[in-house]
Amino acid sequence: MKRKLLSLMLVGTMAASMVACGSSADTATTDNASQDATTDSAATEAVQSDDENTLTVYAWDENFNIPALKAAEKDYQEVNPDFKLEVITQSQSSDVEQAVTLAAEAGDYSTLPDIVLFQDHYFQQYVTNYPEAWQSADGADCNWDGLGAEKLSYSTVDGTHYGFPVDAGTAIFAYRTDLLEQAGYTIDDVTGITWDEFDKIGKDVYAATGKYLLCMDGDGNDLFYMMLQEEGVSQFKDGEPYFTENETLVKVFNTLVTLAQDNVLYLANDWSDYTDQAIQGDMVAGVFNGNWIIPTMKQVTDNSGKWEIVPAPTLTGKPGYASNGGSSLYITANCKKTDLAKDFLAYTFGGRSAEDGQSITYDEALLNGGVIGTCAAAAESDVYQQGVDFFNGQPIYADIVEYTQNVATVEQSDYHYQARTALATALINVLQNGYEPDAALEEAETNLRFEMGL
Repeated sequence: MKRKLLSLMLVGTMAASMVACGSSADTATTDNASQDATTDSAATEAVQSDDENTLTVYAWDENFNIPALKAAEKDYQEVNPDFKLEVITQSQSSDVEQAVTLAAEAGDYSTLPDIVLFQDHYFQQYVTNYPEAWQSADGADCNWDGLGAEKLSYSTVDGTHYGFPVDAGTAIFAYRTDLLEQAGYTIDDVTGITWDEFDKIGKDVYAATGKYLLCMDGDGNDLFYMMLQEEGVSQFKDGEPYFTENETLVKVFNTLVTLAQDNVLYLANDWSDYTDQAIQGDMVAGVFNGNWIIPTMKQVTDNSGKWEIVPAPTLTGKPGYASNGGSSLYITANCKKTDLAKDFLAYTFGGRSAEDGQSITYDEALLNGGVIGTCAAAAESDVYQQGVDFFNGQPIYADIVEYTQNVATVEQSDYHYQARTALATALINVLQNGYEPDAALEEAETNLRFEMGL
């Protein structure tokens, strides 16, 4: 009962909050079908097809994930001309999570489509709570080794593969080279540096331009996770919060305190402030987040050609690689055409088509939706190797896939987002409420342990 209540509470929380890559259209619609997926009866009709060559999928974001799915349908039709993929568009990621929760609580998976798009950080919790909702992807004909070990760590549970990666959440660290130049620096000066060196450069940039060299949503602060992952360290150890005894986390926490106090880090009031004011409002000279932030940056067309990306700073100065966000495709218990689903997903997002040359899935997902995949072989295509004008001609897509192969795999937890909230609150308590860092971290760990029932 505790698991059921927890899952329902989480669905309500997710529906009320903005999650990276999680929101798109205002209403649910159905591609390749006339049913309205917002009603129970219509949704039931739409979730399955009697045609032996048709699969159905729940997904969100008509400008991002869904173009990727349409590219995959086109790709698979090269080997199976009769294949069709019916995309049942959800308004946001929490709609998919809620659908799985309600089906599991009712003990009736017939309301689910063949495949669902699911946020990576939530999946393991749903396998734990509802193991019967999913079918294994083991046996699929694809090269798992070429898809990025860290990415697959989200969708692999007890050695069993469940998911096929869609978008890499691989982080970028982008700098405005024109603003660096005003402070006397070049892109080489911010490549392979420590956070202490970054702080010095950031203070000079702020003095010269009035711009912050880093920003983040203060409520949903993902810097802790990314900065720890660069060091190969997690916020959890053996399933429990790992804050106060975690020397790396303590260093990261104190670093963020210093960056904020030195006007190098801007902590936005909320997600809208982060995207609309900090990034699009031209307040910053640097952006560190999952690569899905790129379309937000590109909204400021006047800055085209002024940005470049490099690996992030680290505590030691080694190149920093991290990930944040992203999603994968999973086969539900309701799928009666499992072999078809496995083959479709392996050929497309699993990268099998890329082994024979350029992958329609990966190339057109990138061109039409800005989706950067994880498959190393796909990154060899002309599309991935092309220079990007907005980033001063840099072939950032191939660079990001290369970064993906270097992201460390760290311990994950069902309580990832609760940890993010706890650490974000601790940082605000130090900066605004007079807490000492040690006391703030101790309180954060105590609160999270209580929330986890430890």
